[in-house]
Amino acid sequence: MSQAEAEATGPYVQRSRADWAEMAPRVPMTLDEPVLKQLRGTGDPTNLAEVAEVYLPLTRLLSMYVHHTGELFRSTNNFLRMTTRRTPFVIGVAGSVAVGKSTTARILQALLSRWPEHPRVELITTDGFLWPNAELERRNILHRKGFPESYDRRSLQRFVMDVKSGLDEVSAPVYSHMVYDIVPGERVVVQRPDILIVEGLNVLQPARIRSDGTTGLALSDFFDFSVYVDAADSDIRRWYLKRFMRLRETAFRDPRSYFWKYVEMTDREALHRSEEIWDTINGPNLAMNIRPTRGRATAILRKGENHEVKWVRIRKI
Repeated sequence: MSQAEAEATGPYVQRSRADWAEMAPRVPMTLDEPVLKQLRGTGDPTNLAEVAEVYLPLTRLLSMYVHHTGELFRSTNNFLRMTTRRTPFVIGVAGSVAVGKSTTARILQALLSRWPEHPRVELITTDGFLWPNAELERRNILHRKGFPESYDRRSLQRFVMDVKSGLDEVSAPVYSHMVYDIVPGERVVVQRPDILIVEGLNVLQPARIRSDGTTGLALSDFFDFSVYVDAADSDIRRWYLKRFMRLRETAFRDPRSYFWKYVEMTDREALHRSEEIWDTINGPNLAMNIRPTRGRATAILRKGENHEVKWVRIRKI
């Protein structure tokens, strides 16, 4: 089937990076290299050209969604004879470990907050809703950290529901990558943003089936738009191993780090351990839980072997 036939009959429209860049050629660049450097994850090569050609057009489309969702909100308010305030526009960002979804989420936040129509853009990662390590150990699933069952899904869903409902203030737990655990007593507070970005491995998971055969709500039921960052398995695995080895020279060297033990290994031992982590945890999680949610996304950003976005798919309305 040709691309034209696929677009005519399938749920998505696909554009190459070059064609996608032409979707919004007059959108001004609002980031510079020093800011982008702060937004990039470890080993992520995203440059200003990619921001201009991929992310600026995406934020232009997102701004259209925000605008027209606002018009629908006002029309619905008028129809129902209500005077409630507009609730935040919620964006989900999903993808594998090491694929670059965190960088994508931070770039979107930075760009969207520079649009005059929605200056208050907040970003929450689902890491804060992981069960504490002690609870994961009690459940005997510490080795499955990052799998859907390792999250307090009810609290995560309640958080997004409360934000989407328009509550003035909603708080979430704080996760520390340094100590690899939830920080007791610390909370991050979200106060009626124009846009909330929710970034995490499993944000597009479908609703769970209850014991009686019924289904509840899914987190994605409260999203107005969602992005899935995609790449070939072999590329993501390679990026993960490279990032792991680079972190041994940087963040892992802090004696407070949970991962300090990997610094004391030889390079060969550390590489073997990173391969083991990928092959037994991150790889299976991607195959079983994360990639199957790709088709639920509004937009799919597909990366090539050099970590650059090659094409974009947008779900038809």
